[in-house]
Amino acid sequence: MVTTQTKPLADQVRGDFPILQQEVHGKPLIYFDNAATSQKPQAVLDALLNYYQRDNANVHRGIHTLSGRATDGYEGARDKVAQFINAASRDEIVYTRNASEAINIVAYTWGLANLSEGDEIILSVMEHHSNIVPWQMIAEKTGAVLRYVQLTDTEEFDFEQYESLLSAKTKLVSVVHVSNTLGNVNPVEKIIEAARRYDTKILIDACQSLPHMPIDVQAMDCDWLVGSGHKMCATTGIGFLYGKKAILEAMPPFMGGGEMISEVFFDHSTYGNLPHKFEAGTPAIGEAIALGAAVDYLSGIDMERIHEYEAQLTAYLFKQLTKIPNLKIYGKYPDANGEGRAALAAFNVEGIHANDLATLLDHEGVAIRSGHHCTQPLHRLFNASGSARASLYFYNTFAEIDSFIAALKETIEFFTSMGDE
Repeated sequence: MVTTQTKPLADQVRGDFPILQQEVHGKPLIYFDNAATSQKPQAVLDALLNYYQRDNANVHRGIHTLSGRATDGYEGARDKVAQFINAASRDEIVYTRNASEAINIVAYTWGLANLSEGDEIILSVMEHHSNIVPWQMIAEKTGAVLRYVQLTDTEEFDFEQYESLLSAKTKLVSVVHVSNTLGNVNPVEKIIEAARRYDTKILIDACQSLPHMPIDVQAMDCDWLVGSGHKMCATTGIGFLYGKKAILEAMPPFMGGGEMISEVFFDHSTYGNLPHKFEAGTPAIGEAIALGAAVDYLSGIDMERIHEYEAQLTAYLFKQLTKIPNLKIYGKYPDANGEGRAALAAFNVEGIHANDLATLLDHEGVAIRSGHHCTQPLHRLFNASGSARASLYFYNTFAEIDSFIAALKETIEFFTSMGDE
């Protein structure tokens, strides 16, 4: 990776991402769908291939050399993730397939064991479906009640209303750190501090923050935090659950099978220590190793530097988008320095369906997302069936924003002209 400090960050790293060196419909690819999944640097692809070409074997139980190397890579990646988020112990990192599975582990172990009729769970209206549906299921099973934090007039987390919801009945607060639709960076430290007055447990969905800014779970003081590898330069099929060690130890296993046991008898079984108690069956070994490589890659750049560069992109993106008439961007706008929200913009253009915008932009080589972004309840609040979303990462450039804006304007003009005929 190039390290010349005089170059903008994107110019230093774009060569690390093979997929970005292609054309789509005869146009250079502009990939603005990073909130859905990020692209993978060569170092991550090499780590995955190296495992399958050189070290492919099952982990933990094998005596032979390949199994030892596979185990070292798999468990070494756990150490890297723990350091990346400043966990107090490597035992606090549980590998999962994705963040959805991580939330379900908490829901079906801690939730079923600790929630009962009349207990309350606080979510927000901006949550991803993965942080709504599991709690709906648990509420049905336990009789717990879901409460939702609404939005302010500026489409932010309504902290005043949140405080009014908190009570002795509140057993869990589960909220997103950065909204994948609004782009808001929620004040999780304040949210956690307020909940602590009621001895409430807190889960943070960090899928949209982990790839973009430094995260310190000890400073944050959350009880659980979930992340998804494919949004942070790793592969699909790997994520993790962070949990405070004492809490994880008190939680029963989520699934039974190999790997998670200590001893098995015909009439009962005893379970393994953390974190293996929650990792039943043969794990995603190569994907975990690739996650470790992704953490190495991001750490090598420095998460603060990534955050600072993306703030510049955010400021420029909003400056250009706000010049377009009849375009509504959801969520609070960033400040002049691009701070206060993520490098994404979910928007609608009056009279044009988001899917139509995305389809024509694709023909210009621009990849954006359209739909409800797994936030249907939030879109219903906005009386919108969906929205278009441009989401950026540190390998995107200001020139790409210019090309996107030009293509978006042309697309809008095309649909407007059709309406005039």
